[in-house]
Amino acid sequence: MTPDQIAAAAETLFQAERTGIQCGLLSLQYSGMTLDDAYAVQAALVALKRAKGAKVIGWKIGLTSRAMQQALNITTPDSGVLLDSMAFADGASIPKGRFIQPRVEAEIAFVTKAPLQGQVTRADVLAATDYVCPSLEILDTRILRADPATGKARIITDTVSDNAANAGIVLGPERHAPEAFDVRWVGAIVSRDGVVEETGLGAGVLNDPVTGIIWLVHRLAQYGMGIEPGQVLLSGSFIRPIEAPQGSHFHADFGAFGQVKVTF
Repeated sequence: MTPDQIAAAAETLFQAERTGIQCGLLSLQYSGMTLDDAYAVQAALVALKRAKGAKVIGWKIGLTSRAMQQALNITTPDSGVLLDSMAFADGASIPKGRFIQPRVEAEIAFVTKAPLQGQVTRADVLAATDYVCPSLEILDTRILRADPATGKARIITDTVSDNAANAGIVLGPERHAPEAFDVRWVGAIVSRDGVVEETGLGAGVLNDPVTGIIWLVHRLAQYGMGIEPGQVLLSGSFIRPIEAPQGSHFHADFGAFGQVKVTF
């Protein structure tokens, strides 16, 4: 994609979010779009939001589960940028019309106390982590999930361009030292309106949620970037996304690790 095309695609996504009207698949409009192009569109989109006053508070890692990777025929995760406008308090009620087609995922969040950059190890990630906590990620799509004319579904380049479907985060109030739990065995029971919809374990995220963070740091290093102290890192969902229609209430029970709630 040319610089002008990247800027135009970012503006299209920006307006789709602002108006609440989804745009068409970028993968169809720009048929030769690569994953590098998609990340360039994402960066341009984030730049538009930062120009309007948004502040970066962290990163999310997506497509970490085997099932989701197989569904999109990929073998690598993706990432997106967390902004302060995406943060909601535990138990918050999301205003009507805030999102277009919201869905919810359960994740383990890492909050850093030291920078992470370059070729880091698992020990490096844990040493740089201030605490871990339960979280819910709110996904949304500013791009149609499928093209109405052809039925073609959106693909990885669409999702990455759309800031990895990032929309909101809800952190639980519990705070744990990173060595207090084996995060591979931290699980959650996620209910919508009192009905259990999904369950899962941290090991569903690349066999270890820390692995996703290592992947993110290594990906950022390719662009001379890294993770800063105080940033929130959503390590990846270990459940399938759950639709969040207006009026629904979500409760994620992580057992001894904590709980998170949000209402739409």
